[in-house]
Amino acid sequence: MINNSRSLSAKTHLDIPLLIALLLLCSIGLLVLYSAADQRMDVVIRQITRIGIGLTGMCVIAQFPMRTIIRWAPWLFGLGLIMLVAVMFVGYTGKGAQRWLDLKFMKFQPSEVMKIAVPMMIAWYLNEKPAPPSFQSVFMVLILIAVPVVLVAKQPDLGTSILIAASGGFVLFLSGLRWRIIFAAILAGLAAAPLLWHVMKDYQKQRVLTLFDPEKDPLGAGYHIIQSKIAVGSGGLFGKGWLNGTQSQLGFLPERTTDFIFAVFCEEFGFLGVLALMALYCFIILRCLYIAKVAQGTFARLVSGSLALTFFTYVFVNMGMVTGQLPVVGVPLPLISYGGTSLVTLLLGFGLIMSAFTHRQLMSR
Repeated sequence: MINNSRSLSAKTHLDIPLLIALLLLCSIGLLVLYSAADQRMDVVIRQITRIGIGLTGMCVIAQFPMRTIIRWAPWLFGLGLIMLVAVMFVGYTGKGAQRWLDLKFMKFQPSEVMKIAVPMMIAWYLNEKPAPPSFQSVFMVLILIAVPVVLVAKQPDLGTSILIAASGGFVLFLSGLRWRIIFAAILAGLAAAPLLWHVMKDYQKQRVLTLFDPEKDPLGAGYHIIQSKIAVGSGGLFGKGWLNGTQSQLGFLPERTTDFIFAVFCEEFGFLGVLALMALYCFIILRCLYIAKVAQGTFARLVSGSLALTFFTYVFVNMGMVTGQLPVVGVPLPLISYGGTSLVTLLLGFGLIMSAFTHRQLMSR
């Protein structure tokens, strides 16, 4: 069985265990979305289409060896920056934020591309440099991270800017960054917190304050968190059953198909269902970290490891947000929440990880 799986992986350049886990996760997402979207098949069909596009792109990218993909990094990063600048001038505005480019046949969010482009660019930059990176290299990497983060934060999109910063920071961490520099960066971040508070917009400050006391404004700023926590807690041990969640089905839970879909899952499948979902997420993350460990070449290891840790950050932030442990920053639950650019980008990232694994023998030739 193991030999058959390895043979199939070698022929298709797809990591079969990871592919099966991703397909299972997407299937669970479609079931939950059907319930959260009031059993509307048109919403599910649109999501299936996006999953199909993402899986196709993943399979295509996995066919290219890392020595080819590494050449794409600066071009993709540059294209991403151009699109972010374009958003500032001709971007489509929705829900009070200017984040999309309207391509007529679809609305495209360039900031999502930077979650892949930034770690690829930093891994490309550090690929030929000795480890641990020098002070000059670290300074240059911080500039490469800061430029897209600032552009995305101005849209405004705090959640995506945090994920972009994290994806770049993970590459720096995996490159062997000295611990004293890591601790210095943490201290600098804490010291800069008051300054960050002053540049945050009013609604962003309100989200942070609401985290500590959502009951202060139960029908306004605290409504999302309160209803989400009610849904999570009401699921109990076994859940209320698929399609039987009251908070979601009766319309009490806002954004239930996107940012707060995890609350729908908790209510319908309960604590045991959440454990199973978290086990699936853990398998995907650990599998990707294993691939990063055995990948050949600095670029392949850094990109695979950073994308695995970024995926973990997605899950951690969304679950923390929905359960009231973190501020609401608009981060979807990966491969579960309804979405377009984010979902496709995630699957493309897994294509890079699979390429790092299935082409590792070719790298040594």
